[in-house]
Amino acid sequence: RPLTTIGVTCGTLAAAAWAGGFVVAKHGIEVGFSPADIAFHRFFWTGILLLPVLLRDLKGLVGVGWLRGFVMTVLSGPPQALLAYSGFILVPLGHGTTIQPACAALTGLLLSAIILGETISSRRMAGAGAIVIGLIVYGAESLATIGGHGVGGDLLFVSAGVFWATFGILLRQWNVPAATAAVAVATLSLIFYAPIYLALYGWSELARHGLLENALQAVVQGGIAGVLAIYLFTHAVIALGAGRAATFPALVPVFGVIIGFLALGVVPSLAQLIGLLIVLIGFRLTMR
Repeated sequence: RPLTTIGVTCGTLAAAAWAGGFVVAKHGIEVGFSPADIAFHRFFWTGILLLPVLLRDLKGLVGVGWLRGFVMTVLSGPPQALLAYSGFILVPLGHGTTIQPACAALTGLLLSAIILGETISSRRMAGAGAIVIGLIVYGAESLATIGGHGVGGDLLFVSAGVFWATFGILLRQWNVPAATAAVAVATLSLIFYAPIYLALYGWSELARHGLLENALQAVVQGGIAGVLAIYLFTHAVIALGAGRAATFPALVPVFGVIIGFLALGVVPSLAQLIGLLIVLIGFRLTMR
């Protein structure tokens, strides 16, 4: 029971951290940041902080290995972040905070059964079905109110959710410790993504947004939604199993609605609230 409590606590805090990252990312897009700018803030500063840890075992990449570390970085690093942030250009905040975590939950359940051999009960299957219905509600709203490009934005969030769920399953499969995963992803993102970004855009692209806006993105994306969320989520995977831990991202919509309203004054539409309620019912069933 203490281990379960730790897992639930870590998973819940990780969901809150991701939601805060989504809200601040949407704010960043609205004030003129590009998805590439926000992804830079998410991984550059934490990579700098954790680089000394990597240098202790550079050859073995802190025990993960370069191939596995590269795969983890693709699934939870800049490529995954660029998919998510680009979606906010096309659709409202509520779509991102619901669709991505819901798809992560669905994909996590499926892969945990296929790859890890975990049993999916009928109750959890019913929960997965409810999540699918909730996603359909969001897709229908996009098509009706935004148009085809709105559906395209939703598909970007679907892809980001699939990436993240695959990352979680591989953590369990490879038995990668929490701190190790955070170090590997942050430092490899620094090594590979930061030079490409700076070569294409340079520091002047960030400077035009001012110190306060850049500091906000650096702290929230880099510290809270970046390395801290990865660390907490990895602990949840180890404590609860990959299948159950994969459902924690479905809590992100709740925190997203609360933080989005308090920070940005975003009021979700009726369709978004209905879709959110259905997804939460699905989440409750999948956790049983």
